[in-house]
Amino acid sequence: MARVFLGLGSNIERERYIVAGLDAMARMFSDFDHSSVYESDSIGFQGQAFLNMVIAVETQLTIAELAKQLRQIEMEHGRPEDASRFSARQLDIDILTYADRVGKIDGVELPRPEIVENAFVLQPLAELAPEVYHPRLGVAYSQLWEEYDKGSQKIHRVDFEWRGRSISTALS
Repeated sequence: MARVFLGLGSNIERERYIVAGLDAMARMFSDFDHSSVYESDSIGFQGQAFLNMVIAVETQLTIAELAKQLRQIEMEHGRPEDASRFSARQLDIDILTYADRVGKIDGVELPRPEIVENAFVLQPLAELAPEVYHPRLGVAYSQLWEEYDKGSQKIHRVDFEWRGRSISTALS
C-alpha cells in the first residue's frame, strides 16, 4: 500500500464540488484523513477564490490507475477534457505525492511542484502531515510551511461541513 496525498480544489460552486470530491474519495477509498478547508485567491488567472484541502489515502492503485480514476471523477463533475491549467474549475484533484516516488512517472510529476510554490497546497499539507518529509527536499512539511513567505499568497481556513459534521473551522 502506498501513502498518497491528494489536493482537492474548486472555484465554481465551491462547496458543492468539494463535497462531491469528498464523497468520491469516500467511495474510492475505505478511509482517508483530511486537512481543514482553506480559501485562497486564484493563481495564474482572474477568477473566483478557490476552496482547497489535502487528503491522505492508502492505495494499491498504480500511479497511472490512480491518475486515470481521478481524471474520470473530475470529468464526471464538469471538467472539460481540454481545460487549461490556469482556469476555473468545478473540481480539481491532484496527486501531490505517491509514497516517496520522485520524477515523472506515468505522466505525473512527483512530488507535485505546487507543494512548495503555493500556500493553498503547502498549508493544508503541513497541517495534515507536519512531520512527513517532502520526498525530493527531505524537509518536513511543517518546516517548509514555517519558512514559506506567507505574505506572498492570501489564504485562510474556513468553516466547512461534510456529511452533517464540521470538518473545518475558521480561525478567529
